[in-house]
Amino acid sequence: MDGIRIGTSGWSYDHWDGILYPPGTPTARRRDVYVSEFDTVELNASFYRWPRAATFASWQRNLPPGFMMTVKAPRGLTHAKRLYAPEAWVERMRTALHELGDKRGPLLIQTHPAHERDDARLAHVLDALNDACPWLDVAVELRHESWHVPDVWRLLESRGASYVVMSGAHLRCHLVATAPLVYLRWHGPSHDHLYAGSYSDQDLAWWADRIREWRSGGHWVAGYFNNDGHGFAVHNARRLRSLL
Repeated sequence: MDGIRIGTSGWSYDHWDGILYPPGTPTARRRDVYVSEFDTVELNASFYRWPRAATFASWQRNLPPGFMMTVKAPRGLTHAKRLYAPEAWVERMRTALHELGDKRGPLLIQTHPAHERDDARLAHVLDALNDACPWLDVAVELRHESWHVPDVWRLLESRGASYVVMSGAHLRCHLVATAPLVYLRWHGPSHDHLYAGSYSDQDLAWWADRIREWRSGGHWVAGYFNNDGHGFAVHNARRLRSLL
């Protein structure tokens, strides 16, 4: 799929045994099974504990040609500090992400759900990243509803950052493109609970049409399913890829 990458958020889950992985697949082999089917992944572990630069270098060596790893920014920056004083984190991320080389995808910044709109703080983080990592695509998932206004979209556009289009319970879904990359995160179709449920074929066909529209407008698209329970993310990613 030229200009389209569809995968899941994370690649190692016990409950995907018999769904993505053949029954009894050792944990150490899960990555190999995943990359045999998908050409991109959204790394979630980096949110909880930022890996060493050597780990990123190992992924660069061992992931197959053409594979793209998107990396989620650490919660120390996004949730503990609410994007305040990002310089130390930016340097750590720059050093590590540089090691991914040709396997490097976007950096995903997900703000805390209680972090209300603060244009100056967001602009400072994006400027710091642009200065340190001009080669890096950045996508921003803004959870608090106060962020979802045209002025913020223009701020992202002015920094070349992608607004993350979200689907999930109690999340705003605006079909907004602020950069060449359109970044999508599917957190499940449930209206009540995040990460719950499986998208219907009708839902996925609708998203496939939106992706084609973005592609026809000159954008490239990366999208990740985060409804991992019962292997729904795997099923949905497979089905959407087939529709595209």
